[in-house]
Amino acid sequence: MFFKRLLLALPALLLLALSANAQLMKPNPESFSRADSLRGSLTPLRTCYDINYYHLTVKIDIDKRFIQGSNEFAFTAAQDFKKLQFDLFENLKVEKVVYKGEELPFSREFNAVFVTFPETIKKGSKDTFTVYYSGNPIVAKKAPWDGGFVFAKDSAGKPWVTVACQGLGASSWWPNKDHQSDEVDSVLISMSVPKGLKEVSNGRLRSVVEQPDGYTQYNWFVGNPINNYNITFYIGDYAHWTDELIGENGKLTLDYWALKSDSAKARKHWDADVKPMIKSFEHWFGPYAFYEDGYKLVHAPHLGMEHQSAVAYGNKFQKGYAGRDLSGSGWGMNFDFITIHESGHEWFGNNITAKDIADMWIHESFTNYSEALFVESQSGKAAGAEYVIGVRKNILNDVPIIGHYGVNKEGSGDMYYKGANMIHTIRQLINNDERFRNILRGMNKTFYHKTVTTEQVEQYIAKQSGLKLDKVFDQYLRHTEIPVLEYKIKDGKLSYRWTNAVKGFDMPVKVTLSKGKYSFIKPTAKWKTTKLDQNLAEADFKVDPNFYVLSKKSL
Repeated sequence: MFFKRLLLALPALLLLALSANAQLMKPNPESFSRADSLRGSLTPLRTCYDINYYHLTVKIDIDKRFIQGSNEFAFTAAQDFKKLQFDLFENLKVEKVVYKGEELPFSREFNAVFVTFPETIKKGSKDTFTVYYSGNPIVAKKAPWDGGFVFAKDSAGKPWVTVACQGLGASSWWPNKDHQSDEVDSVLISMSVPKGLKEVSNGRLRSVVEQPDGYTQYNWFVGNPINNYNITFYIGDYAHWTDELIGENGKLTLDYWALKSDSAKARKHWDADVKPMIKSFEHWFGPYAFYEDGYKLVHAPHLGMEHQSAVAYGNKFQKGYAGRDLSGSGWGMNFDFITIHESGHEWFGNNITAKDIADMWIHESFTNYSEALFVESQSGKAAGAEYVIGVRKNILNDVPIIGHYGVNKEGSGDMYYKGANMIHTIRQLINNDERFRNILRGMNKTFYHKTVTTEQVEQYIAKQSGLKLDKVFDQYLRHTEIPVLEYKIKDGKLSYRWTNAVKGFDMPVKVTLSKGKYSFIKPTAKWKTTKLDQNLAEADFKVDPNFYVLSKKSL
């Protein structure tokens, strides 16, 4: 998410300039460190155990920007082992690791912690250990563009504190198995904050306990699988109100938390988008995946983040993205971008999660397209198409969308706009909106609460559509070039071929073979010829703009 925040923060003119020169850019070869491999790879010290449950307990001293606490790891052994790895940033101190009442020896290398057990943990056995820790967590300089804690104050001068850590890693503030491939099945989050402030986390509130040291502990339980960077907290002088919606799986509770000073405008503003959005997304993607935990929208001191069942909101109660339309189509000013986009991640990102951050397009491409689908639900199919076509102006075509595997490295920020336009193009190829909708719903059912790879997603869409899409995915996910339909018209005939494309690229595309009507042609790298309607003037020949391709008249 942070990459997108950086990209969207750039001035529009700079974006256009970068886009115009993208094909001239040669990305520098990247080198990765031992620390990157420890963070991003699945070694036997990580795959040896499967996380079942966490109990995260944290006390936050806001004035000192200091945290202390513990995390209980409940796991199932995936194989026999005596040693495992968990993760905690090296600026935080591991006080001790306790197993069956005894302290275990451990060692540290960068942000990885290695624990040795006194005896072999047998495959299939269930066990627990607890990590105690403390320290001053990283403070974000400009969240959520970078990761870390946010220590802010509201208009009355009261503390307003949260964290955003996607990409940086949840191990920047609490010990865990910090890899997206292993989502914990459930988690109890116990946060202690200074008395007089409220604290909100994921899931449902189980209890509030007043403590003798002037702190209040809030205990929240998440009953669904959740990835580590989604586990969060919000501390502030909050107002809270509730609502509900009858969705595809019955009653869905809606909880809203806004600063007291902003609660009046928050009520009116959120009411305009939330229920229509959930109804739209359930129509397109299937049931909301976390009915047991409910849906929350929480006012945050940064722009926003897709924290599961506790979505962070910081768009200042205005339409668009920070008050502007990212598509330039006009449709982007009819809704609050942050509410729609970050909530869209509940389906793509939270329900369906990429195993490796290199495949983050699975989160961002579909969620970016969810904005266009919401526009379509509200204003019609043409409006949705105009929106997604409009965001192409933000595409850089700098480096491939898929990043580097095993080193915690995402690909290009084009995973948002370019990825959405790839999906829109595939929708045209399917040429049946009900089938396309059923594929999106089927993905959320087939991969329900699962972590997946690019290959799984590609294979699913290809199988369900009945289309050969391997070269389409290669073109848009693994390369920066945009296919060019080269054509020439002579004596009532159209000659055409693909250029600037991957080897074997043979994607069909719609063009005007007769006036005012688009028809499919099937270009390859070799010239093909077909007849044009005699009433079609050369000036009327067009490529359907719903396909993300370029065209060039051959001399």
